[in-house]
Amino acid sequence: MIVGCVTEVKKHEYRVGMTPDQVRSYRSHRHKVLIQRGAGNGSGFVDGEYQAMGAELLDTAQEVWAGSDMIVKVKEPLESEYALMREGQILYTYLHLAANRPLTEVLLKNKVKAVAYETIRDAGGGLPLLRPMSEIAGRLSIQEGAKYLERPMGGMGVLLSGVPGVPKAHVVVLGGGIVGTNACRMAVGLGADVTVLDKSLDRLTELDQMFGARVQTLYSQESVIEKALTEADLVIGAVLIPGAVAPKLVKRVHLPLMKRGSVIVDVAVDQGGCCETTKATYHDNPTYVVDGVVHYCVANMPGAVARTAAIALTNATLSYGLKIADLGLEAALQTDAGFAAGLNTYLGELTCKAVAEGFRMPYVDRPASWRS
Repeated sequence: MIVGCVTEVKKHEYRVGMTPDQVRSYRSHRHKVLIQRGAGNGSGFVDGEYQAMGAELLDTAQEVWAGSDMIVKVKEPLESEYALMREGQILYTYLHLAANRPLTEVLLKNKVKAVAYETIRDAGGGLPLLRPMSEIAGRLSIQEGAKYLERPMGGMGVLLSGVPGVPKAHVVVLGGGIVGTNACRMAVGLGADVTVLDKSLDRLTELDQMFGARVQTLYSQESVIEKALTEADLVIGAVLIPGAVAPKLVKRVHLPLMKRGSVIVDVAVDQGGCCETTKATYHDNPTYVVDGVVHYCVANMPGAVARTAAIALTNATLSYGLKIADLGLEAALQTDAGFAAGLNTYLGELTCKAVAEGFRMPYVDRPASWRS
């Protein structure tokens, strides 16, 4: 198979979908690899490293898209890339279609075989290709939240840890999954007063056992969320429904009840955000203020630590990508139900139920070409 990787075009996206080490792995399986010149620069990988591992370097993204059976990316295609996708081509990347109807319609129109990192499941029901970025985003959420609590950055001027004789900052984490757990870990490590909310009592029990008295666990319901928001200095939006739009837990009416200069970091922004006032921002202008509350809503947070993120991501995506290249997409997906859950569109059919329900579009559990 011919596998291609292009430079990401999303604003301030520095990650790359394939590192030189991954090129070597694909080449060892006898696959041809096309890399756009400069694709790895943002992550600190130069063209010579790719070439040394056996990649063929091409000058333009158009050449890579045109010459590849499968495109391996980081972020969803943007409008400038829509025309480059062709019928039957495999697209293997983060898609987040639940928050992007135009892209969904383009993938269907162009009859692309689109596999989304964020909906692939492992044997235990986890999200193995979302996990590494969730770990990074959870840790970054506290780092960035702490920064924007500083007065020159628009915050109230509070240090997370406090100092002797001065209260610690109160961090509220909405969601106890991978993002939330890593946010808790960072916040606890910095000495903050931490509360985490989740709707799963089993998960709250796990978090209680993990952190003990260092974290307050609360069952998530509207009145509890509202009270927690009024007490928070920093709120981390860490909720996720795989493949679906994030629930709006922070309402517009909650903001006037919050402290002036408090900060919301909405990690769920890729899936539409868990705050009603969320809108996607970029690393060069990451925040805005609504009702005195600072909103940090960067839609590709891990891109800020591009080298770490690119290595972590490609370590996770490689085995699935190799399976596609070795067996072909259809055979690869049929060997693993969790892998098959990653298929979002196939030759004009929508195969992700959560996306179909969200957009009220037709859905098929099994593509027509696979039915016997």
